[in-house]
Amino acid sequence: MTTIGLISDTHGMLRASVHDALAGVELILHAGDVGGDEVLDELALIAPVLAVYGNTDSPGDPRLSEAIDRNIGGLSFHVSHGHEVGSPTPARLVMKYTADVIVYGHTHRELVTRVGHQLVVNPGAAGARRFNLLPSVARLTIVDGQAQVEVIPLDVG
Repeated sequence: MTTIGLISDTHGMLRASVHDALAGVELILHAGDVGGDEVLDELALIAPVLAVYGNTDSPGDPRLSEAIDRNIGGLSFHVSHGHEVGSPTPARLVMKYTADVIVYGHTHRELVTRVGHQLVVNPGAAGARRFNLLPSVARLTIVDGQAQVEVIPLDVG
């Protein structure tokens, strides 16, 4: 079993409840709009972190990649912010990326859906509340090559 924390759109804010929500994960994938090294440093206290840049991050930041493509637990993963496809939707993302699991952010809306064999996940926005949406992260668990996702709401206080 492999457990991965998924987070996006922190915009420089990391809620204390993220520590509980992602406790015990082996890796954290951040889908962009990080908002600074302090967020990455704090997440690294939980688990190793890989992060991509979003439309509000600097593409020149050495700690952020344009995309992450790797195999984890027998599944191929693609992580990007999603803004590169315009307004990201599962249909647009699966047309562009062939990975088994596609993780994105940008919309601030949590979403877990399957398109064919592909799992498309937006963990929601973990930073300051915007667009009247509640903050959230997600835990992705891989067992025997099958991925399951749990979206976890974060404290708003």
